[in-house]
Amino acid sequence: MTTTQSEPLAYPFNEEAGLALNAAYADARGAEGMIRVQMPHGEPAWLATRFADARLVLGDRRFSRAMSEQKDEPRMAAHRRSGGILTMDPPDHTRLRTLVAKAFTVRRVELLRPRVEELATGLIEDMKAAGQPADLVDAYALPIPVAVICELLGVPTEDRAKFRVWSDAALTSSGLTAEEFERNREELRAYMSGLIAQHREQPQDDLMTALIEARDVRDRLTELELVDLCVGILIAGHETTASQIPNFVYALLDQPEQWKKLVEDPSLINAAVEELLRFVPLGAGAGFARYATEDVQVGDVLVREGEPVLVAIGAANRDRLQFGDADTLVFDREDTHHLGFGHGVHHCLGAPLARLEVQEALKALTREMPNLHLAGDIVWKTQMLVRGPRSMPIGW
Repeated sequence: MTTTQSEPLAYPFNEEAGLALNAAYADARGAEGMIRVQMPHGEPAWLATRFADARLVLGDRRFSRAMSEQKDEPRMAAHRRSGGILTMDPPDHTRLRTLVAKAFTVRRVELLRPRVEELATGLIEDMKAAGQPADLVDAYALPIPVAVICELLGVPTEDRAKFRVWSDAALTSSGLTAEEFERNREELRAYMSGLIAQHREQPQDDLMTALIEARDVRDRLTELELVDLCVGILIAGHETTASQIPNFVYALLDQPEQWKKLVEDPSLINAAVEELLRFVPLGAGAGFARYATEDVQVGDVLVREGEPVLVAIGAANRDRLQFGDADTLVFDREDTHHLGFGHGVHHCLGAPLARLEVQEALKALTREMPNLHLAGDIVWKTQMLVRGPRSMPIGW
């Protein structure tokens, strides 16, 4: 496999079921330079699989997300995910991100730790009371981030069933037609517009009210930007964490000695979470292509102006040139600078909150359910941008 390959390889490589990193990624890292890939829809793209290449593309301002709006962006589905903060470059991206960033600082998020601990402990008590087996996803992994982001943003938790359906549709990779995707998006926007109207009439001490003030008083964003920003926070604020909690438990149970380490020494959990963020490849494949705004040298490849690059974060986090024993869980790893939350201007805004939620979720499980084990077959998500269990039966 070399950069002179005659035809792009079909992409993505990973299977939807399970969390294995496809062997094709190791082949790609061993190539002379980045390889060319072709997703089901859109134009061919370079694929960055080495840590250094991935970090450069994510962090270099010569690569643009906004340019994807004018291009035939590589993607899984026929429909386009246009608009929103994820398709913006600075200064527009900076303008919107700044409005939200203060709600997700490490200091402010840390104040939520007692609430998350209380949530996790209460949910485990409920599972024990209901009896074995329990679905770790529906009874535990999903309610924690949903409750927290709903309280932060100002969304009624009892509406979870509604926005869960919309969230799944928003993150589908190929399960909807373009018309179905657009209808789902407009339904979710209408729902959020209704909540915004309620908040305008009755302001609350929450993030939505703060964003409304930025819109109505300080004219910092448009009405559509306000709606889409709230929608984005709601979906991103729960979906990945709800997937990573069972993913991490699955990875640990797959190596029982690692689960045992955390049960016996809870002080390892924070380090374990960082290592799991590196080790577990969340995405089914790379997405959100970066377009070169000028010719850029990326490793051994000259990416021409206007060409897209897809960044395979899961593969980059297993690069042996960056991490010793890259395919092994090592809790006391010295180099913890993974790309699990991305890098550069689009680095995950909610990273501090996601870290805290996963930390507290694992602490409670290892403390209250030291003998936790799988108690049935896992049903894996399909046709989604992120991988993870749809349901995961456990016993204790």
